[in-house]
Amino acid sequence: MSFPLLTLTAAVPAAGAILTAAVPAARRTAAKWVALLFSLATLALAVLVAVRFEPGGARYQLTESHAWIKDFGVRYELGVDGIGVALIALTALLIPFVIAAGWHDADPLETASKRWRPTQGFFALILAVEAMVVISFEATDVFLFYIFFEAMLIPMYFLIGGFGDRAHGGSDENAAAQRSYAAVKFLLYNLAGGLIMLAAVIGLYVVTGTFSLTEIADARAAGKMDMATNTERLLFLGFFFAFAVKAPLWPLHTWLPGAMGEATAPVAVLITAVVDKVGTFAMLRFCLGLFPEASKWATPVILVLALISIVYGALLAVGQRDIKRLIAYASISHFGFIIMGIFAMTSQGQSGATLYMVNHGLSTAALMLVAGFLISRRGSRLIADFGGVQKVAPVLAGTFLIGGLATLSLPGLAPFVSEFLVLVGTFSRYPVIGIIATFGIVLAALYTLVLYQRTMTGPVKEEVRSMPDLRLRELLVVTPLIVLLIGLGVYPKPLTEIVNPAVEHTMSDVKQQDPAPEVEAAK
Repeated sequence: MSFPLLTLTAAVPAAGAILTAAVPAARRTAAKWVALLFSLATLALAVLVAVRFEPGGARYQLTESHAWIKDFGVRYELGVDGIGVALIALTALLIPFVIAAGWHDADPLETASKRWRPTQGFFALILAVEAMVVISFEATDVFLFYIFFEAMLIPMYFLIGGFGDRAHGGSDENAAAQRSYAAVKFLLYNLAGGLIMLAAVIGLYVVTGTFSLTEIADARAAGKMDMATNTERLLFLGFFFAFAVKAPLWPLHTWLPGAMGEATAPVAVLITAVVDKVGTFAMLRFCLGLFPEASKWATPVILVLALISIVYGALLAVGQRDIKRLIAYASISHFGFIIMGIFAMTSQGQSGATLYMVNHGLSTAALMLVAGFLISRRGSRLIADFGGVQKVAPVLAGTFLIGGLATLSLPGLAPFVSEFLVLVGTFSRYPVIGIIATFGIVLAALYTLVLYQRTMTGPVKEEVRSMPDLRLRELLVVTPLIVLLIGLGVYPKPLTEIVNPAVEHTMSDVKQQDPAPEVEAAK
């Protein structure tokens, strides 16, 4: 198409970031409104992308292609399939809620250290992350994708290290040290993955002579490209390692609990509901799309790692004393389900994995944001410091419960559909893996219900007696997320219609078909 809609969808939040940062320091409220308005404009463009996308049409639509670095064959090449459309919509939907929920998170602090928090910078960094994530979902040039895959680490580093959670419970100096440690660990892990991926990206160009995903796919379909087995496996491992760090997959997950625990609740949502989805999305688009044979070769090991993530993350969530770290370990378990669905190599598994990316984003955002409102009222993240909240703040407790029930994939809420499809798709090809993975559901019920019981029920603790219920701004943040969780749980068809054709293309890439049922249906 002639109109660069995909470019505009990424350019609007980038422009918003620049303008927000340029607002005078004395006009903090104006900076917040500028950021919110640009995020809403991006949401409108994401809706337009979804409307213009034709699920039964070409694989990549709304394409743009321009020469960029001719000497190295790098092109500015964009295009979206159904999976990309769904994740762009998720990103654009969540950012306004992240901004509204963090409305006061970067206000100046009057502390012993007299530390200054630049409000404009906080919201500008959020919009910068949005722009980079959106273009990562659009890029069909591998080198272009790599640039933004790495670049998004910079604003995330400053969001974690510079705008940490105020409810740390220790001294200002100790809190700053913990934030710095979490931010550096996040950066080092992801940079290590990115450097290994860079070597694989260069290797891919040496082997294929192009960075274009579509050119490589066309050459393979025409029988003009045949990578040596060992070469394909090495390149696959370079890409997969970077994506497994970002996802995060056990044992490369250890940066996530610290980053989510030390970040503000909205930034924690940005990490796990938005940024980390780039890793699982890239497994579908690049690992399976570029290296189909190597993907099948690595599947047994990856499924075992995903299974460990599911059980290990859930077990550690059960034992957590910190609310935000509990949600972080729960997310590690959920990402295990997503990766298991991707590499089950069935249409049900991959459709479920894609739906899980969207639904996990919604459920984690709802739970984490309400948890953030709860923590800000009490000034503590420790579960033991709460009790009886439902008696003094029933609306807050009710929304917290719905977010928690969505996290444990209760039937009728959106994550249930995706988790069910992942398990069905996995069981049909790998029954033992599918059976063991169901223990993650039992553990999810345990950590969620225990969390609710310890914080919301029982005698009212003296420190929470005067706790206010959700305010109007907070209700406006949480209510749409809960409506979507219920709506997509009852009627997921609009999302599956967009996603399923893209899954069929991915299954075709890896030359896999769903296993035939062992028992014929009754006629």
